[in-house]
Amino acid sequence: MTSPARFPGGDPTDRLRARVEESEGERRRLLMAIELLRELAGTLNYRDIVQAVARRMGYALELDRCSVFLVEKSQGTVHLVASYEDPSLRSQLVDLSQYPELKEALDEGKVVNIPDVIHEPALESVQDQLANRRVQSITVVPMSWRKVVIGAVFLRTDRTRPPLTTADVQWARLIADVAARALRTAHRFERLEARRRGSRAELVRDRERAALVGFLTRLLNSYAKSGSAGPDDLVPKASEAELDRLAGVALTVLRRETSQ
Repeated sequence: MTSPARFPGGDPTDRLRARVEESEGERRRLLMAIELLRELAGTLNYRDIVQAVARRMGYALELDRCSVFLVEKSQGTVHLVASYEDPSLRSQLVDLSQYPELKEALDEGKVVNIPDVIHEPALESVQDQLANRRVQSITVVPMSWRKVVIGAVFLRTDRTRPPLTTADVQWARLIADVAARALRTAHRFERLEARRRGSRAELVRDRERAALVGFLTRLLNSYAKSGSAGPDDLVPKASEAELDRLAGVALTVLRRETSQ
């Protein structure tokens, strides 16, 4: 039998129960992280990624609000791109003066954790709004890729539940890191797709140019009754009959116009 002396500072049963509850919480968070990884692995669309992160984090941590913000470096702007409480939200430009805690997290690249917003001096300008919404705590976790902040996850609890624990914040940092990697992968994929579409468009333009050159050559050759070859090799063989037809039509129109 275990001696009570081995559990200083409280009843051993209570300490054991607390440890079991802590372990169960860790197990749940791990399972939720695995489920999120599976979901993110099935998509390369950035909107699906941010919505999955907001939805799963909001549910797992029982949040009043969970939002994902992304930084547009080229324009120096920040956009709200996903929200746990409003899945229909798309993209909204954010005024960082209304979110001093978000600005701090993005500027310094560190977690900002405010357990009690009503007594936080940095939030004095918005405390009336927070009080009306019965906000208890705010935590902002930056998303970084190779030491560059690309966005942040905004976590908010109301007064119906306690502030986030240290374990909760650590789990949120893990999810933010996973989300950042998924977003960078999605960004690379979108760039590759854009290049591919550009290559296809350029190929179509090249074919159109070749067809135009071939058509004009056929037109001039028909008009001059010359059988000399031009850039016909640029045009597929299947298009020769159509080019001949168009050249004949154009020549007929030209003769009619000049005969009037």
